[in-house]
Amino acid sequence: MKRRDFLRTCGGGAAALAVPRSMLAAEKRDSRPNILFAFADDWVWPHAGIAGDPVIKTPTFDRVAREGVMFTRAYVSAPSCTPSRGAILTGQYHWRLEDGANLWSTLPAKFDVYPDLLERAGYHVGFCRKGWGPGSDTAGGRKRNPAGPRFKTFEAFLAARPAGKPFCFWFGSTDPHRGYKWQSGVQSGMKLADVKVPACLPDHEIVRTDLCDYYWEVQRYDRETGEMLKRLEAMGELDNTIVVMSGDNGLPFPRCKSNLYDLGTNAPLGIRWPAKVKGGRVVEDFVSLCDLAPTFLEAAGLKPLPAMTGRSLMNILASEKSGRVDAKRDHVLTGMERHTCAQKGTTEGYPMRAIHTHDHLYIRNFKPDRWPAGTPEVYRDIDGSPTKKHMMDSRDKAKVKPLFELAFGKRPAEELYDRRKDPGQLHNVAADPAYAAVRKRLADALMAELKATADPRALGSGDVFDRYPYGGGGAKRRNPKPAQTGERKTR
Repeated sequence: MKRRDFLRTCGGGAAALAVPRSMLAAEKRDSRPNILFAFADDWVWPHAGIAGDPVIKTPTFDRVAREGVMFTRAYVSAPSCTPSRGAILTGQYHWRLEDGANLWSTLPAKFDVYPDLLERAGYHVGFCRKGWGPGSDTAGGRKRNPAGPRFKTFEAFLAARPAGKPFCFWFGSTDPHRGYKWQSGVQSGMKLADVKVPACLPDHEIVRTDLCDYYWEVQRYDRETGEMLKRLEAMGELDNTIVVMSGDNGLPFPRCKSNLYDLGTNAPLGIRWPAKVKGGRVVEDFVSLCDLAPTFLEAAGLKPLPAMTGRSLMNILASEKSGRVDAKRDHVLTGMERHTCAQKGTTEGYPMRAIHTHDHLYIRNFKPDRWPAGTPEVYRDIDGSPTKKHMMDSRDKAKVKPLFELAFGKRPAEELYDRRKDPGQLHNVAADPAYAAVRKRLADALMAELKATADPRALGSGDVFDRYPYGGGGAKRRNPKPAQTGERKTR
């Protein structure tokens, strides 16, 4: 959806949805904003109705984006659950978090997290379902999950809230993480013919059906978030609540999740706060989800910590502008260390870093001798799925073979993609002489920033990431047939 089309849809939206405030309690309330962070598991841009997807229905995210600010270039620090969540909580790139840079790890207690900081400042904090993780909450010296105290539901969290206190709540949905109920999307009424198949995946009925099942779980996350907004609206507290909706990494399909391409790292991000933020805006600046922690702290009247590499978004939220707002936000960094133990017989990961700009994506693969998706024939860093099985079974067919190689094969040390000509990021031009100057400029810029943020990979000590313990076990992931994908599991 173009920005002008988006803005055209916003007229009268906030007024039409406004409701009278309920009576406030007699005691004096803290005027600081509440914070509701609704976090999906494996949801990526642009899979939302307001972003132009013709199949998926996301009325809650659409409302948050329409009445607030929608960011089209928001990126996770890492396309893997544990490091992505650790980066958000600490406001730091994941490569600064020692063990926390890997999946199934721990987050050392020496790294401050925003829920603890807000709690010390008088906020009621907590989370339900999936907070930081997967990994050990306590192995790094903590006494609880880094996302705060665990509650069974949002209602239970509100019931435990002391009178007059502002709150900060993390709703950690387990949707749309696999496994999926096969054909759940189609059975809900989705039409396979309307599905936009990503360029990195083969256009096949199995893939389209699998995508609809993913959409169905995104819609459940959206619906459950909407129920929390209705609760706050009934309480009269919605307008002074910073509502943030986003996802922790890419969709669980080949060449998406656990990869640094856009389908692995470009997260949906909508922020609504009518009390302070003008709505109906689309921002094209590059932002990192690391920026959320300093944003929450500043909104609560606190100063971001010096260790935070994220930058508060408050200047953008308060600007009333759309498009490119902050000239300094012309790029963002992402990276990856160990996802699963996918390199056979070792605890090694597939280390890579990337710099994303409006025109290009540059990726540095530090260990190109390893397998990006994991050792054949398991390719463990790709979630087991009907799509994965279809691509493996059809790898020698003309239409699938090149896509199979891109998703499952080895990669060179450097990758460069021209976003203007190749939005799907399929054609690596790093070796093309015509792009030599661009490649060098981005490579130099990436390494300079990695050194400035004390990334061990840039400082010559990156192999430490391979030696951190892995707590995820050694069971191989299944590659189920479509009829055997089973019901949704608890993650």
